[in-house]
Amino acid sequence: MKRKIDVVIIPYHALPCSCETFTINGVRADKDDFGSTCDMDPGNAPDYGCGNRQFVPQMPTDEVLEKYGINLKEYAEICGKLQDMLDVGECGWCI
Repeated sequence: MKRKIDVVIIPYHALPCSCETFTINGVRADKDDFGSTCDMDPGNAPDYGCGNRQFVPQMPTDEVLEKYGINLKEYAEICGKLQDMLDVGECGWCI
């Protein structure tokens, strides 16, 4: 039977590449445990913005899996949700 994990990701309105709220099963989470956001197209970025800001997952450590009580498949699922929420594309909110 598949275990259900509760993941809440709410980006900041004026900083859509960062989490205002990120919890896993009610525990406050750190997106840096799962990856980072970076501009994939800085050459086409507006002043003080990004050309194509995306969330880039990283491989988990045993410590991170233990910290959140999740397995590798759940980790990948959370990374996918972070990509869905934090892949901003072109953005000029950092003005």
